[in-house]
Amino acid sequence: MLRMLFNGGWYFKKGEEIPTELIKEEYERVDVPHTYNALDGQDGGDNYYRGYATYVKEFIYENDEEYPLSFLEFRGVGQSAEVYLNGNFIGRHDGGYSTFRFDVTEYLDKNNLLVVRCYNGKTEKVYPQMADFTFYGGIYRDVYLLHCKNEHFDLLDHGSDGVIVSSKLNGNKAEVTVEGWVSGGKEVELVIDDVKEVAKIENNHFKTVMNIDNPHRWDGLEDPYLYTLKATLLDGEVKDEKEVRFGIREFSVDPDKGFFLNGRHYPLRGVSKHQDRLGVGNAVSRNDLEEDMRIIKELGATTIRLAHYQHDQYFYDLCDENGLVVWAEIPYISRHMPDGKENTLSQMEELVKQNYNHPSIVCWGLSNEITIGGGAESDTLINNHKELNDLVHKLDSTRLTTMAHVMTQDPNGTVTELPDIASYNHYYGWYVGDTSGYAKFFDKFHSEHPNYCIGLSEYGADANPILHTNNPKRGDYTEEYQCKYHEDVLAFINERDYLWATHVWNMFDFAADARREGANPGRNQKGLVTMDRKLKKDSFYLYKSFWNKKDKFVHLCGSRYVNRHEDETSIKVYSNLNKVDLYVDGDLFESKQGNNIFEFIVPISGRHHIEAISGDYKDSMDIVHVAEKDESYILKDTGAMNWFDADEQDDSCYSISDTIEDLMKNPESKKIVVALMDKVSQQNGELAKEATSNMNLAATIGGMQLSTILAFGGEGVTAEDIKKLNEALQKIKK
Repeated sequence: MLRMLFNGGWYFKKGEEIPTELIKEEYERVDVPHTYNALDGQDGGDNYYRGYATYVKEFIYENDEEYPLSFLEFRGVGQSAEVYLNGNFIGRHDGGYSTFRFDVTEYLDKNNLLVVRCYNGKTEKVYPQMADFTFYGGIYRDVYLLHCKNEHFDLLDHGSDGVIVSSKLNGNKAEVTVEGWVSGGKEVELVIDDVKEVAKIENNHFKTVMNIDNPHRWDGLEDPYLYTLKATLLDGEVKDEKEVRFGIREFSVDPDKGFFLNGRHYPLRGVSKHQDRLGVGNAVSRNDLEEDMRIIKELGATTIRLAHYQHDQYFYDLCDENGLVVWAEIPYISRHMPDGKENTLSQMEELVKQNYNHPSIVCWGLSNEITIGGGAESDTLINNHKELNDLVHKLDSTRLTTMAHVMTQDPNGTVTELPDIASYNHYYGWYVGDTSGYAKFFDKFHSEHPNYCIGLSEYGADANPILHTNNPKRGDYTEEYQCKYHEDVLAFINERDYLWATHVWNMFDFAADARREGANPGRNQKGLVTMDRKLKKDSFYLYKSFWNKKDKFVHLCGSRYVNRHEDETSIKVYSNLNKVDLYVDGDLFESKQGNNIFEFIVPISGRHHIEAISGDYKDSMDIVHVAEKDESYILKDTGAMNWFDADEQDDSCYSISDTIEDLMKNPESKKIVVALMDKVSQQNGELAKEATSNMNLAATIGGMQLSTILAFGGEGVTAEDIKKLNEALQKIKK
């Protein structure tokens, strides 16, 4: 097979037009990968372009008799795509994150006009439609034109490569099952190292078992060994060839002891990841993906949850090569759409078939927080999940199914224990309550469901690196609170082996255009690293101190918190060494022994040079004592959250900092909140009305601060509205 990269020479414009000729003056010249939401999908306001856009490419094709068949391959087009060649409709694909191909042999001429019309607008049939991230449109991954012989490995089975490999360990032997689908040919020669088999083809299908003695296992971070299967399709001569990488490993999950890899306890402690970057959206390069992997490896994570959709094949390859255990999932998220069932099934079949051979993947995610947007526990929702669960087990008997439940999901609900294993997304200490909620919830769940494997699929707190305080509090968006939060949650996690996997939300800040909070509109700032990957927040080094035992380091927290008004300030050090010496202005201030977290209380009176030293490793920073608070460190949004200084509020009265549950207890404050929610629902349709005007919010969002809910914006609610709302609440005594 010949593979031609087809990324150059495209023309683009927004709109529904399907042109029959290319008038270049009407289009913007682009190369793909490309998205038309790289900027407006990241600037806040929830007003990025969601609609049609057209990509056009002219190309010349010279017929090759040796390779008479041609296929177009798209690695990812958001969110739906219609493909036309020389005025002929070639096909449609719904789902913005997976590979798809079309046979274009009969439509090719010498001079060709290729048109791809994208759509990332609203629909009730294609996921995702409701989620806390931007739904980028465009041809944002690679495009290829493939040429092959009449006899070839199948290319039209849900974007798969036509060959799957699985293995079963039995002592010092491994049984490797190779199965494949072809078009034509008589037999397939299969070679793994010095093991060779010839499989006969029947009804365009073959299957055989190859035995490998003393197999070299794929063993996570320590030894991510990969085998290569060489498959050759024969019919008197070579017709097609393929190489498939795979790994031999075994894993299990225990409800008390967690995850095991190759027979040994192997705690899955890691991060979740979105695929976008600042200024380029999701049209990222291989260099970008490689940098992401280097940063995650530096952290020392053992697992990645690749949320909330299928990621670039190249990143799954990187996970294989680097030994990261992967949770892979489809974008069945936030709101169940009865008319979207077929799309969940097709996206799941694509996910499994396209990624079957990646040894890094151990589970397939059925959905994420699917009961948050209405329809909780409905018959259609439950049946949709049952069909997905059955489909996955039919396609892949070697892996587990899982789900990420919203924090309000009933632990005894029908869908809670439907998959093989599951996890919860919880944000105690950020959206609700305090961090003690983790132990209360998970220990209770584990006690009441002792035979079920449960994990923590999302947890996190937003932090903007320009915001700082010596007195961190929930909701202040400071680096210091993010550190305090993660210190608490890590302590909880480290004491509980029964958590089969834990995933920080998120590794990197990412675009969520509906957000307007934390002095960075359009962004979810729960990342341990900023969206441009240029700054590692202090909390990054907390995890590195616990998870990376190889790369010794010392990190001083608060280096961006220069101007400090307190007379005594906290100096915190993260390190994977067990002793830290703190120097102030060249003199030894104090030495401490311990693990990971070292805190010093230092008197300050002027400009000071601070050094943290442990053996050959050191870090330094400068701080300055100032008479007044540096206002640039305090969040004063004009948007929904924390536009006021909390210190100026009368705590004996209500404010937008109070929870919905507390506000609903007082008739006066309840009246104000209900009026606001009605306004939001009128502006934002029936879905918002269902979620807001139903005042059984204690079970849904009752523990959230009103300011948190307002942070997600919504048409018709302005900064002035929020200011007046807070003023009205401040007049009501608790």
